[in-house]
Amino acid sequence: MSYLTGLTMHPTLFTFDIFGTVLDWRTGMRDALAQVTGQVTGQVEPHGPELTDDGFDRIIDAQGALEAAAFRPYTDIVAQSLIEVVGLAPDAAKSIGDDVGKGALYSDARDALARLMRVAPCVAMTNSDRAHRAQVEAQLGFAMSDWFCAEDTRVYKPAHEFWHHVARKRGLRFDKSWWHVSAYADYDLDVVRSLGLTAVFIKRPHRRAGGADYEFRTLLEFADYVGHP
Repeated sequence: MSYLTGLTMHPTLFTFDIFGTVLDWRTGMRDALAQVTGQVTGQVEPHGPELTDDGFDRIIDAQGALEAAAFRPYTDIVAQSLIEVVGLAPDAAKSIGDDVGKGALYSDARDALARLMRVAPCVAMTNSDRAHRAQVEAQLGFAMSDWFCAEDTRVYKPAHEFWHHVARKRGLRFDKSWWHVSAYADYDLDVVRSLGLTAVFIKRPHRRAGGADYEFRTLLEFADYVGHP
């Protein structure tokens, strides 16, 4: 059977949330905090206990509140959230924000994206800065088809303006042939569904569930479903 047989709308574009869907956002933040803590204490514990699941959610919520205010770079938002929630020193917080794109990829991300790029262009839509692109793509080992970040759009998801910016730049219509992939309904998929796009929910270990057209446990499972070898 040929790939995509039976799908209601052939995808002409895949867009992706990056932090939390392609990158293991929570583990990367834990590792970064363990590293800066170790520089002070002399003891670095991988996936350190300094950041609980609840603590990570409070960091994300703090970032969301900052993103909804007047625009500022994502590096600054990461740093401010760590100062407010974790009590991190400003210099240490800034160093984490500068390198947030170096957090580890999910183990399936590289192979899944490479396969999906043979089906349709794979484009990043990410609440981050331009500098973080090189950090992520260095880990992938290849460039994504295009990359849109908050520094380009001057707004953060879930603002509808982010999607309208991408649509203008790529000459897109809002319809089901545009598939958006994310582990987060609040940042991505709620807006995607309101715009009439195809919403693909990936059930990452850290996720925020909501309505979606398709649900998969991993990006590789999604690539298998699309069916391109």
